[in-house]
Amino acid sequence: MKRLFVAIKIHPDENFMKTLIALRHALQLEKISWVKPDNFHLTLKFIGKTTEEKLPDIQKALQEVVSKHKLFTLKLAGTGIFGSSYKPRVLWFGINENETIRQLGKDVLDTLDTVGFPRDRQNFVPHLTIGRIRHIEHKKMFQEAVAAHHNDFLQEFPVDKIFLYESLLTSSGVIYRVVKDFPLERA
Repeated sequence: MKRLFVAIKIHPDENFMKTLIALRHALQLEKISWVKPDNFHLTLKFIGKTTEEKLPDIQKALQEVVSKHKLFTLKLAGTGIFGSSYKPRVLWFGINENETIRQLGKDVLDTLDTVGFPRDRQNFVPHLTIGRIRHIEHKKMFQEAVAAHHNDFLQEFPVDKIFLYESLLTSSGVIYRVVKDFPLERA
């Protein structure tokens, strides 16, 4: 069994890292599991535990999706949380409104649904998880630190492929291994 997901890889630039470091510094007293920069990605679909026999169906579905999409550019901007302001669960960087990424995400969900991987109950909300919150001791300071970066521009980058990843849980943390990449159509 493989633990699989579909995502866009994010390679943080200097401006991105500057904002991330400032945020981490401001929240250093809180219990947050920070995502390693090498693991940054924008998840399009978490597939979960899957048998080897299903890999060809997944790969064929993803090839079908990318054949309908051309290269595009994404802008990372803003900081926010999932969960309530008093019990936040996830800290994220946002994606500027972009119909292309929403359509790509929808197509990934719809196409994988047709090969036996049902759509999630929640709608696709493009975001980049930067930390998983275990406990916030100083709620007001936490809210102020997040608000201070709410409108920050982080990075613009081209999206030229999507990836099928395997998530490997090890004693030293999670490792994401590329199973296959799927280049988008050239303009």
